[in-house]
Amino acid sequence: MFWNFVATLCAGLGGAGIALTLRASTRKKAPRWTIPVFAGLGMLGYLIYGEYTWFAHKQTQLPPEAVVVASDSEPVLWRPWSFLVPQVSRFTVLDTNSIDRDGATPAVRRFYLYRFEQSYADQVSGQIHLLNCDIRQLVPLADDGQANLRAMRTLTPEDRLYTRVCN
Repeated sequence: MFWNFVATLCAGLGGAGIALTLRASTRKKAPRWTIPVFAGLGMLGYLIYGEYTWFAHKQTQLPPEAVVVASDSEPVLWRPWSFLVPQVSRFTVLDTNSIDRDGATPAVRRFYLYRFEQSYADQVSGQIHLLNCDIRQLVPLADDGQANLRAMRTLTPEDRLYTRVCN
């Protein structure tokens, strides 16, 4: 977060420098208000760039056994540019090394899913899930190992998580 702040300030100084150069090349005929406007546009441009490249950057940091199985992108009111081109703000990763068959029922697989969310300080949460490959039901396990049946859902046959875990 500190380095993002430093980079944003540098982008603002770069934008102000462009405006100062523009003013100097026009012999100060360009209005003085262009300096803060260019600085603001430079900072805003860097922040937008960071938001749109966050997902690709995080994917490069994942180990080879981590597979992205879902991503969410939705427009946000305080980011009006996201209505034109929605940005990925959350994604789910499957740890393929953690896939394990349940000994009692071979159709059931146990695995870890990690959820990444973009914010000022990126948030990561991990949870063990069970997937019954015969009926495509996914259920998360609570910290005590009990199934959270209220959060159970049925996956479609085309779901990336289902195809990756069961095939």
